[in-house]
Amino acid sequence: MVILPGDAGRATTAGDARAVVDVHGVVTGWSEGARLLTGYTTREITGRPLSELMDGDCDAAWRDLRSSGGAVVAVRRADGRRTELALRACPWQGDEGGPRGYVITAVPDDEARALGELAFRQASVSMSVLDTEQRYLRMNDTACRIMGRAAAEFLGRSYPDTVEDAEHSRGFLRHLREVVETGRPVRYESWTRTPSGRRMHAWSTEMWPLRDPSGQLLGVSLAAFDSSEQHGARQRLALLNKAATSIGTKLDVIHTARELAELAVPRLADFASVDLLHSVLAGEEPAAGPEAGELRLRRVAHHSRTAGVPEAAIDLGAADVYPPSSPPARALATGDPVVTRTGEADLDVWLARHHDRAAKLRENDNRDFSLMAVPLVARGTTLGVAVFVRLLTPQSPDPFGQDDVSLARELASRAAVCVDNARRYTREHTTALALQRSLLPQVVTDQAAVEFASRYLPALSQAGVGGDWFDVIPLSGTRVALVVGDVVGHGIHASVTMGRLRTAVWTLADVDLPPDELLTHLDDLVGHLAADESGVGAEIGATCLYAVYDPVSRHVTIASAGHPPPAVLYPNGTVEVVGVSAGPMLGVGGLPFESTELDMPEGAVLALYTDGLIEARDLDVDAGTAALCTALATPAGNLEDACDNVLKALLPERPADDVALLLARTRALDTGQVAVWDLPADPAVVATARQNATEQLADWGLDEAAFVTELVVSELVTNAIRYGGAPIQLRLIRNRALICEVSDASSTSPHLRRARTYDEGGRGLLLVAQLTDRWGTRPTGTGKTIWAEQPLPVQ
Repeated sequence: MVILPGDAGRATTAGDARAVVDVHGVVTGWSEGARLLTGYTTREITGRPLSELMDGDCDAAWRDLRSSGGAVVAVRRADGRRTELALRACPWQGDEGGPRGYVITAVPDDEARALGELAFRQASVSMSVLDTEQRYLRMNDTACRIMGRAAAEFLGRSYPDTVEDAEHSRGFLRHLREVVETGRPVRYESWTRTPSGRRMHAWSTEMWPLRDPSGQLLGVSLAAFDSSEQHGARQRLALLNKAATSIGTKLDVIHTARELAELAVPRLADFASVDLLHSVLAGEEPAAGPEAGELRLRRVAHHSRTAGVPEAAIDLGAADVYPPSSPPARALATGDPVVTRTGEADLDVWLARHHDRAAKLRENDNRDFSLMAVPLVARGTTLGVAVFVRLLTPQSPDPFGQDDVSLARELASRAAVCVDNARRYTREHTTALALQRSLLPQVVTDQAAVEFASRYLPALSQAGVGGDWFDVIPLSGTRVALVVGDVVGHGIHASVTMGRLRTAVWTLADVDLPPDELLTHLDDLVGHLAADESGVGAEIGATCLYAVYDPVSRHVTIASAGHPPPAVLYPNGTVEVVGVSAGPMLGVGGLPFESTELDMPEGAVLALYTDGLIEARDLDVDAGTAALCTALATPAGNLEDACDNVLKALLPERPADDVALLLARTRALDTGQVAVWDLPADPAVVATARQNATEQLADWGLDEAAFVTELVVSELVTNAIRYGGAPIQLRLIRNRALICEVSDASSTSPHLRRARTYDEGGRGLLLVAQLTDRWGTRPTGTGKTIWAEQPLPVQ
């Protein structure tokens, strides 16, 4: 551009900018105006070629000047700045008629100056010039129109005196002063109404320093652009970005709906509500496709710009019926957003016919508003509807437009997917929890070895229900098995695996295997299950602890498969962690399990648990175990209170993992309840064994059981002598039932068979099975024990 209109104007005040050069282009004269314009003094420039001042193709510029008498030439100023000047060359004649030199003048471009003035005055953006003290020097027509007053009312006045004392005005003034202080241009963004109007606008104001040709700062020029449209686009994009992180933070249907309503207000609407179908809240599968006809929806969330949500006509949790003509019902029927406003028949009729909504309108003086109903649809399934309301005021008179519809559709789409995810999670979580609870012990078979209490708490995290379980299994000889286990993983697969392992433990416990052997068989089973499911990518891993307590010997045998060790609270109040061999997890295969034996005094409490108990609150295993011991030592009235004490001390409000806890207080059988006889391997001793049993029953007052007991003793002792061998032992136990046990040195288990007519044997065990409630066999360290149980006679 030609800088002359400003720079030459300054030069004219001190004389025109002129230079005299000879025919060779060497400067021979230099005016004061030329010095002001270029920064070169007469002494610095006289005698030098004029081309040294030019920037670019000097020869071409010099030819143009001489041939045409004028040209726009790029000149390099003394301060290094490049300036384009409109120059005019006038030759002066010599005595011989030829040119002796040229007078070159910087030509004031009055036409360009006039055009610039018109452009300033008629610009569609607000333009102003202020001096270094922030006083108005110039304003164009647009600036006057926006400010609502003529330029004469501003010129010479300080900017703060012409605006209200508000934050955006103070920010504007700070930026004006920053330009003066730094000499650098700045941009100021603001959101405010114009003095001449009431509607809010976004403004982007460019401010830059205004300097004279010598570089002296004269003031600040500014141009303000109404960027409301761009501001709205940025706000919508920011809202979508925020939705990506703030909607769906939890797998909870109601929480997700609340997040949508809170995000939309106040950025999109003044009030927002979310209503869902009942099937969605129940975790059920809604019908696919749009919902037509009269709809019954339940209010799950609403939010308002005003505290207390005064616009809400429906309470949270309450159901409401939407007629087919209502905007929410139409949105669900068509699958598209419905936009309406007060004054339109469909909205006014619906509101007038709804008693609560009509009352709310009267309370708010029937204020105008725009309403937008957006269906919540995910994966082709309709879940509910979101309703957005915007109050129409002089400051914000615009109803919902197409940009708002697009934004609301995007928000509703994301929220619908998150609601559907939460619904699916709720369904799976409920199913897995119901399955797991059905697989956990409901009623434990009567036994006298321990008094126990238990707790099971499912995980409340998004990981879902786990595979923790526990069991109390009555065994022969008044013994009891205490079991606790944990399947790796969460969800239905973990629950199903837990059920299969629990059933297997019951089956193996019924065989009366020692704890280490039982875990070995269980380990094999897990390996088989993993192999069967390898085709579907499922992996199975589990931990388990199996303990057998004998109230006669007051002895407990424990084996562990990668499970946390139990703790024991002794009657004197001390607590110890049992030093069991942890062993490998179930499913590893090929590694042995070891049993640990421990004497348990009567009244001792054995605590079995899963890792979710001691690893809660982000504790390490040692710290969690220490906290468990401390909680167990806390005095409690009974085992139920003790369970509550432990959970309260170790668990947070929302456990991240399943927790199973089993507390068992040992009981012991008095020596008067047990009678033991060691017998030689001599058939003649059978009669003695019968007599000993009969006399013992008489001492116990159980004469009515003598006949059956004699037959059982006779058959079992005879079989032990004939097939087992010494050492042979007969034991009678009187507890809640009468138990007869015969032990021998053979590890071969007997089995029932049907004897033929002329067989001399084979009827003994069949007779025992018919006369008693239960019978069985279990291995011992020296052989086996055959036992039979019969009810005590009614006293």
